[in-house]
Amino acid sequence: MPLRPFYRDQDWLLPPRLGDLIPDDHPARFVAAVVDGLDRAFWAKLGIDLDGEELGAPAYHPRVLLSVWLYGFFSNVRSARKLEAACRDQLPCLWLTGCQTPDHNTLWRFYRDHREEMRELFKRTVKTAVRLGLVDLVLQAVDGSKIAGNAARDRTYDEAGLKRLLERTELAIRELEDQNSTRQEPSSPRLPDKLAKAGRLREQVVEALGQVMGEEGPERINLTDEDAGLMKSRGKMLVGYNAQAMVSPLKPEVAGRTGLFVTAAQVVTDPDDHAQLVPMVEAAQENTGEGNGTTLGDGGYHSGPNLAECEKRGIEVLMPEAGEKKLDNPYHKDHFGRDEETNSYICPQGQRLTFRGVKERQDRPEMRVYRGSVKACRACPAFGQCTKDKQQGRALEVGPYEVELRRHRNLMATEEAKATYKKRQELVEPVFGILKELHGIRRFLLRGLLNVDPEWVLVATAFNLRTLWRIWKGWSAERRKLLTGAIG
Repeated sequence: MPLRPFYRDQDWLLPPRLGDLIPDDHPARFVAAVVDGLDRAFWAKLGIDLDGEELGAPAYHPRVLLSVWLYGFFSNVRSARKLEAACRDQLPCLWLTGCQTPDHNTLWRFYRDHREEMRELFKRTVKTAVRLGLVDLVLQAVDGSKIAGNAARDRTYDEAGLKRLLERTELAIRELEDQNSTRQEPSSPRLPDKLAKAGRLREQVVEALGQVMGEEGPERINLTDEDAGLMKSRGKMLVGYNAQAMVSPLKPEVAGRTGLFVTAAQVVTDPDDHAQLVPMVEAAQENTGEGNGTTLGDGGYHSGPNLAECEKRGIEVLMPEAGEKKLDNPYHKDHFGRDEETNSYICPQGQRLTFRGVKERQDRPEMRVYRGSVKACRACPAFGQCTKDKQQGRALEVGPYEVELRRHRNLMATEEAKATYKKRQELVEPVFGILKELHGIRRFLLRGLLNVDPEWVLVATAFNLRTLWRIWKGWSAERRKLLTGAIG
């Protein structure tokens, strides 16, 4: 077949419009419609006056800067310098800015000054989806994933490591001072670069050592990002943060497609998930404005205090127990009957275990200990399976949340609960997979929890906007205005 000719220096017959080069259903058009539809109340929360100032040099319009950042996160560009380049050579950004080219300093200052208030945009995406009936809140799933911080792992030190580093630093400073004192040249009005750098490192190490040695200080600290912790992820250790997300499915009959929606997002420095369950449920309820249905969580959220708090707040939760396989043991403590009158337990073989005292544990609830007769245990046909302790016999440790734990075990044993819980994997885990594999969210660009948390919220906002865009481009022009207008 013949080849189609092309000319790189082809002249335009008529002056072109950038809008003619952007398809009607392009993500840039959706971002522009969302930003242009934001009301003055939103901009007021950002502390921005859309009328600008009467005096001074003209500034870039806030809609331009917000559009660039949203489209950047939308298209996996989170760096101010890369966004500056995109504003110069990418058609969607050129169209969004009206061919203006803000530099990276201008873009960064806008993001730095308003990133905390940008949470309002995330909440608006959630409330819009709920208001239009796009999200099914009958079921929601929570999960956390470890994401690397902008910090090197080998810069993480414990108390002993910091003391050794301090000794090496002070020795290096003394050597540099000796070298400078023996020079014949006239002294410089400022410290040499190496000496100044060593002095700054010493100050940093001394400050970090004070934090680690404090009563409630961390066990380790990273000198690059002191908020980033050493966390285990897929069998490897990384220096980073624990990013949490609550996810609900779309209603296909309303949205016209299947999909997922993030209703709450937060970053914490604690590698453990237990303390995040109730706050994430509360955040989802606040963002949606409705009482959510059943919450699904993995074993990392399971604990007696969580179950008790969920019952107290009327939160229905399904999550497996970390030691779930132990429940199959016929001599698990759940198979021991409780005798309230005598404050004792009856084992499956009919022997009585009586109260022997309280076992105290640091930073954990105290446990009530019940023991059986040593003689009866050693003569029991279940000895070796129930217990192997020849000196004291079988012991039961009963905590303050035993009732809630047993009630939840019975719930999880039902076929209905098992069938419902299977849906967890298809809800929240794909979100982290999409963000990490398709959008490259494997490392935060900023440092410090106060910077990383807004970055994660904006990542979640972009995820929701992508979901809404897929719905938007399948709708008529009239319904499109309804969706973008609802966000504003």
